[in-house]
Amino acid sequence: MPASPKNAARKNPTRRPPHQIDLALQGGGSHGAFTWGVLDRLLEDDTLEIAAISGTSAGAMNAVALAAGLMDGGREGARRVLRQFWTRVAELSPFHHIRTSPLGTLLAPASDWLAPWVKPWTDPLKHASDAIGLQISPYQLNPLNLNPLRDILEETVDFQRVCGCHKMKVFVAATHVRTGALRIFGQHELTADMVLASACLPLLFQAVEIDGEAYWDGGYAGNPSLLPLVSETRTDDLLLVQINPMQRESVPTRAGDILDRINEVTFNASLLKELRTLALMKQMVGDKPRAGTPAMLRRIQQLRVHLIDGGTPLSSLGAGSKTETQWSFLSQLHLMGREAATQWLRRHRRDLGERSSFDLGGVLDPEQAL
Repeated sequence: MPASPKNAARKNPTRRPPHQIDLALQGGGSHGAFTWGVLDRLLEDDTLEIAAISGTSAGAMNAVALAAGLMDGGREGARRVLRQFWTRVAELSPFHHIRTSPLGTLLAPASDWLAPWVKPWTDPLKHASDAIGLQISPYQLNPLNLNPLRDILEETVDFQRVCGCHKMKVFVAATHVRTGALRIFGQHELTADMVLASACLPLLFQAVEIDGEAYWDGGYAGNPSLLPLVSETRTDDLLLVQINPMQRESVPTRAGDILDRINEVTFNASLLKELRTLALMKQMVGDKPRAGTPAMLRRIQQLRVHLIDGGTPLSSLGAGSKTETQWSFLSQLHLMGREAATQWLRRHRRDLGERSSFDLGGVLDPEQAL
């Protein structure tokens, strides 16, 4: 007969409750599969509990998939729904049915061998399509406003469970088109449209209308936004999962590479701004509590910041790979995320509850990269 929870607690009286952490999940196209790997690893660790998530774009999609899964089957349910989501992303890839067919299996070795020879021809086609995209808006190119991500979200994520999730809080960021202001959608109101708004790249998709207002990708205003995790939660350990590199070793010279780097800088600017604000406020209040310090400043004073990123392996893939959705590529990113989380836990688990493992003050130094 299995031991009751009460008897189990008696047998292990020293077992501590899970340590709560907040997560800030950056957006970055298919590189969000790296974040999936990080979440998959964190969910395996029953000494940790995710209290809240702030997500943008792919980070928002990971967040709602995790929340729905938690309500459907706890940690294993969350892992299952995350995998289902990214599996459907791969299945809707235009190359999926070719690669998984018997002919594709037979030709796979040949296609791998031919890849270096084909790339010089496919790259100009990609650049040409990018140039066309800059001239033709999605209102002309996609008048029916078709978006495969809507089907994936509606198939894999139960938004009633997301809105009713009592195990963690979820915040999704989008950019208000008319004003350029950040809009945070709270968990109680979340819909597929709000998540799609958070991932709406304006050169690919028409703006998403919510209550008569148009929204674009949240990355322009908060990628991700740390504000709700500071103001709406009481968890003192904030873990940022970053997938857009802050620094590149070389200066891009080709048109496509220049555009990719511009996008990286743009989608990191809002995050840098929030990190610098936190760093300045921490400097202002100091380390020791003082009588009369406002509650928000005391909250910032206690906040401990941590970071998991993909490092060189992820940044070496290049920004152009953020549109690749083949299962082999997404699986590679997932494994990279799991390994990054494993390494971080090995090095910094003891920092949780004690100190920041990320030098927040470093963001104030223009010569020091994240």
